[in-house]
Amino acid sequence: MKKGLPTVLYGGDYNPDQWPENDWDKDIAVFKQADINSATINVFSWALLEPRECEYHFEKLDRIIEKLSQADFKIVLATSTAAMPAWMFKKYPDVARVDYQGRRHVFGQRHNFCPSSTNYRRLAKNLVDQLAKRYADNSHIVAWHVNNEYGGNCYCENCRLAFQKWLKQRYQTLDNLNRAWDNSVWSHTIYDWDEIQVPNELGDAWGAEGTHTIVAGLSVDYLRFQSDAMLDLYNLEKRTIEEYDDQTPILTNFHGTPNKWIDYHAWAKDQDIIAYDSYPAYDEPAYEAAFRYDLMRGLKHQPFMLMESTPSQVNWQPYSPLKRPNQMRATELQAVAHGADTVQYFQLKQAVGGSEKFHGAVISHSQRTDTRAFQEVAQLGHDLKKAGRAFKDAAIPAKAAIVFDWSNFWAFEYVAGITQDLKYVPLILDYYKQFYERQIPVDVIGTDDDFSQYDLIVAPVLYMVKKGLGEKISAYVQNGGQLLTTYASGMVDESDNVYLGGYPGPLSEILGIWVEETDATVPGQTVQVAFENNPKVSFNGRLLCDQIHLTSSKARVLAHYASEFYAGTPAVVENSFGKGQAWYIGTRLDHDGLSQVIDRVVEKTDLKRLCTEKTDLEITRRVRNGQELYFVLNMRNEARPLPVELQQAGFIDILTQAAPKAQLKPWDVEILKRTMTD
Repeated sequence: MKKGLPTVLYGGDYNPDQWPENDWDKDIAVFKQADINSATINVFSWALLEPRECEYHFEKLDRIIEKLSQADFKIVLATSTAAMPAWMFKKYPDVARVDYQGRRHVFGQRHNFCPSSTNYRRLAKNLVDQLAKRYADNSHIVAWHVNNEYGGNCYCENCRLAFQKWLKQRYQTLDNLNRAWDNSVWSHTIYDWDEIQVPNELGDAWGAEGTHTIVAGLSVDYLRFQSDAMLDLYNLEKRTIEEYDDQTPILTNFHGTPNKWIDYHAWAKDQDIIAYDSYPAYDEPAYEAAFRYDLMRGLKHQPFMLMESTPSQVNWQPYSPLKRPNQMRATELQAVAHGADTVQYFQLKQAVGGSEKFHGAVISHSQRTDTRAFQEVAQLGHDLKKAGRAFKDAAIPAKAAIVFDWSNFWAFEYVAGITQDLKYVPLILDYYKQFYERQIPVDVIGTDDDFSQYDLIVAPVLYMVKKGLGEKISAYVQNGGQLLTTYASGMVDESDNVYLGGYPGPLSEILGIWVEETDATVPGQTVQVAFENNPKVSFNGRLLCDQIHLTSSKARVLAHYASEFYAGTPAVVENSFGKGQAWYIGTRLDHDGLSQVIDRVVEKTDLKRLCTEKTDLEITRRVRNGQELYFVLNMRNEARPLPVELQQAGFIDILTQAAPKAQLKPWDVEILKRTMTD
């Protein structure tokens, strides 16, 4: 079993190779002032390490590692394979990707390597072999960081040939493939494997990448293939490192909101620790970042690394206002509250050139330590040093889970017809927000996870029900589980072919319904929905409106449509199935309307809130060895009262060793300790 992280890491990306060596000691002294104890190095240094093929120069990296080791820093050592040097493009043009428009790229940027290029794979493996052999015995290296922020697709000839091999393994015969893709439509029948093309703008896809396609089965399979190809590339580096060091954790950093192109559930088993780069936008509600952290924690059901964030401005977002006083501390501790065991920045020292020179850093261009930003970084460092032992490795118990599935992500956004406004992540967030506001912990899980550990499974827009999933959900509910799902669920199989017999396909019996038709609302239009227990008050439905028929004597209508030609027909249905219950919501309810349903579901499933008083503070709980830590976060730029029940519950703030404050200042955070009694 591999080692875990030795302590809570506080640090981030450091690029001392961009600076004169006589700056290094000064930088380290500044980091020490802020209780920074780690550095991620060597992320983009391939051109320095290998200026010509097989000519390696590690002298500067040796000195960097020696300097950090002498200062007792924990080192996250990257493999440098995320950005290729210019000579590689010149000598081996096939290393460069071909984009969605069919154009082969030239030297520049990053995220530019083809996962199917034998030359790239060979050269990357050779570099990683040299690095691992040289540094494997350094005890200060606490993690290996492979590549960086994998993502994006390639559509070159090498990928086309590799895709054909991938399809042969998946389908075995062309009959199986043609059936899966329904290739009798538009005379698409394939009679030889070499007739298969990549789905780019020149072939069966068009418009923005990932949004429009003629053959959905082909396009979804290509995204699966590209994710698998990138994963194989990651594992090539991981196996190379493990030849020399099979004890230190190996990982890469996930990113995005979330990243559409990489199936992180498929990748999670090969990550020794999940690592995530977090850059919430200035106008993003706090629950969206919380959702992404819960997703990262749910990938392995264990704490994760906050690998990148910013102590100040983000330079690549359209607008990057300064973080308000104490906002940085609150946003970093929000990640910790949701399961992060590290706080790491990009970057530790602000570059003087390049596209990210105005991205925030611990050491800014002023190179002063009397700035507000540095003082806040230092204060957080002191807090983490004081509190880290209490929260490291602590779990976040949850009895409710929300399903997030990459195949659904891909297929749902390829749907042609009905409406162009089908966006997967915002529809998932509708439901996450409801539990966030109620202070009810949730895990964000995949379809392969064990459902039995949860009292409630929420699976919004479960459009694609893969083989075996319908039976798994049925067994879960029959045995006493509770299921909540929605419009656009149970419609297609893993190849994006429609289930015949009426929607929601394999979920119909569980839900006690079938859907005859689905209406699409046009921009600005809403449909009224009234609940049976209060028919005089109506709420808005939009996006899609299912025309629902009951098929079970145990099904009960909770709400009906109150406008349009289908007024009076079911909009929300509750059904008893076996020992459990299932709910179906047939339209995208507005927030207040959805709250009516969630209140009933919470009551029926007896889910416990962390705080019963209504509050817009964020409250989460981490538990380890019988000790509860409540993180109370004011994620607003205005003061908020602490709920009375938390003031009276015998908590102490582990940072001040005092009773909690009655009022939290803007962006204030309290970490409250209480020993569990049950």
